[in-house]
Amino acid sequence: MNIVRIESDEEILSTREVMLQLRPHIRPDDYIPTVRRMMESDGYRLAAASDRGVVNAVAGYRLMEMLYCGKLLYVDDLVSAETARSAGYGGALIEWLKNEARAHGCTELHLDSGVHRKDAHRFYFRERFTIAGYHFTVPIA
Repeated sequence: MNIVRIESDEEILSTREVMLQLRPHIRPDDYIPTVRRMMESDGYRLAAASDRGVVNAVAGYRLMEMLYCGKLLYVDDLVSAETARSAGYGGALIEWLKNEARAHGCTELHLDSGVHRKDAHRFYFRERFTIAGYHFTVPIA
């Protein structure tokens, strides 16, 4: 298994099939421009776990600082390909993200997960995440 930071358009494209399993609302043709825009405006980053040139898991994340906790790495997206679940790719990406956080002086790794994603929650608990709060949203019409 190889985990690398994704930067070029070709590399971003290599993550699309897996990422769209988590984010199917994104049109395939919009994927690269959207990721590129987020990288430029918000510091969004991608990492991918691959094996023999096949991307099996993808993480989208940001480095940020907040008054209540200091520097942190926030995971926007974490997904393993349906065909590669329970093969260790997600856990390896979590470890890679923790090391990335440490390398940037972060003291915490955060993520939100939809309340309906029970399989993901079991995975996060196995990875020693805890529920630290509620995330509230309100539509702006």
